[in-house]
Amino acid sequence: MLQAMAHGSSYGASPTAAPLRILVVDDNRSIVETLTTLLDANGNSTHAAYDGLEAVKLAEELRPDVILLDIGLPKIDGYEACRRIREQEWGRSMMVFALTGLGHDDDRLKARHAGFDMHLTKPVEPEILMTVLAATPRPS
Repeated sequence: MLQAMAHGSSYGASPTAAPLRILVVDDNRSIVETLTTLLDANGNSTHAAYDGLEAVKLAEELRPDVILLDIGLPKIDGYEACRRIREQEWGRSMMVFALTGLGHDDDRLKARHAGFDMHLTKPVEPEILMTVLAATPRPS
């Protein structure tokens, strides 16, 4: 559960793995704070956005390795934000993971069609998130 994330120690991170630049996007500030705390504690560099338009803007500016993107966002939803990122040359190689409360099969299909690499349903266990991130290709 997301509540447990901020209280644990390092989960599944390989000490020899290069850190990732991760953009965390959610309109729930508590979730963003919890995720960034967990991810930073595991040696990553995190940035936060709180709506879909800000996510696209920061993705272009920061060029993160990974974006953890909620679907239910203000201004534009996560599906549209992902589409806009994927339309850009700079956005095609980023790993974009849906991290959302929407977990039905049709939600997963919509996420795939929008360009997401993976669909994770909240609340995601910290161990699962860290395992997924550990398997993410590192920048060269």
